[in-house]
Amino acid sequence: MKKALIFQGGWDGHTPLETSLEYKKMLEPHDFEVTIVDDLNYLNDYENLLQFDLIVPMWTMGEISGVQRDNVSRAVQSGIGLAGCHGGMCDSFRMDTEWQFMTGSQWVAHPGNDGTPYMVNLIPGNEFTEGLEDFKVESEQYYIHVDPCVKVYATTTFPVADGPHAANGEVKVPVVYTKMWGKGRVFYTSLGHTYKIFDIPEARTIMTRGLLWAAK
Repeated sequence: MKKALIFQGGWDGHTPLETSLEYKKMLEPHDFEVTIVDDLNYLNDYENLLQFDLIVPMWTMGEISGVQRDNVSRAVQSGIGLAGCHGGMCDSFRMDTEWQFMTGSQWVAHPGNDGTPYMVNLIPGNEFTEGLEDFKVESEQYYIHVDPCVKVYATTTFPVADGPHAANGEVKVPVVYTKMWGKGRVFYTSLGHTYKIFDIPEARTIMTRGLLWAAK
């Protein structure tokens, strides 16, 4: 049996607990024992982190200590997977550039805010999007600043909502990507403003596949 650690908290608007419980539902049918904690102090013990096959952040904003961040980073470098969604992983600790370096991007804007209708365009020929088709969501359309080394599996096209960014014309921004951090696999999807996004079958399938991929 594999083990997954989910640490949840931060801004309540991203439904951290409810989203964490959705992650648990995705993992348990695949023979995972899932631990959910709501205290970053759990990350202070590096040796304890090594018991897990997968670490899943679901913590928006807030502050992480250097020790806690370094412990997660070292664990992932050693081969433990890291996977997350939306602001739960890539808007977790805005002041920590090392966290952003590890996770591969940082949220900077969502023009139109929640309820913006937009398309998720899938890149075919990979294990995350196989058998799926492009789909529409009504949520926050995440504009993220992205590590150039990531491998992208789905995108969305800006602008949909108007704003000063629209003067640049159309641009594709990643929605699903992976990268490596040492020996560890990192998976991210910008979908997930609330847990209800996973009522969409395509979004749920991609997230589930990403969790399993990161955990090898």
